[in-house]
Amino acid sequence: MALILALDMSGQPSRWLMIEEAITYQARRMVAWSLGRTVATYHGGISRATGERSVLTTASIIAIRGAHELVRNARAEPTLSNAALYARDRHVCAYCGERCRDRELSRDHIIPVHSGGRDRWMNVVTACRVCNMRKGGRTPEAAGMPLLYTPYVPNKYEHLILQNRRILQDQMQYLMVKVPQHSRLHA
Repeated sequence: MALILALDMSGQPSRWLMIEEAITYQARRMVAWSLGRTVATYHGGISRATGERSVLTTASIIAIRGAHELVRNARAEPTLSNAALYARDRHVCAYCGERCRDRELSRDHIIPVHSGGRDRWMNVVTACRVCNMRKGGRTPEAAGMPLLYTPYVPNKYEHLILQNRRILQDQMQYLMVKVPQHSRLHA
């Protein structure tokens, strides 16, 4: 099922909404403007006054009034998850270069946590389970396993793309405009 891209009034993306959440914003008259194609139409009850049935629709991209509090600090680092990490790294092991399925992958800390490394975007890469076991609790240099690519922190536009596997074309076009050129999404 498609998700709806929620924006603040200035057009900054904040999060993905279930269709029911977007319809609720529509019903509460909190949608300031929308873009994209109509994704869902809900039919309500019949008005006693007019005898007409109520209809609510939602587009694929909606700007929500008062949503500025939903948008986290623009400088804040997006939440790290394995799914987003694997997507950022295109499901490619940073050590052997093999493309793998999710179940064959793991999160590898470049500087191991036990050595003071942090669980942050700049200290993690995607590794196949075989390479992660071979590297063990060492740095890539100590293990003789140089990185094939460098980690980076995705911006909020890229992070939203990494979170959703079923992005509609108009949503992807809206988000890709602000994805930095160094992003692997351009590859």
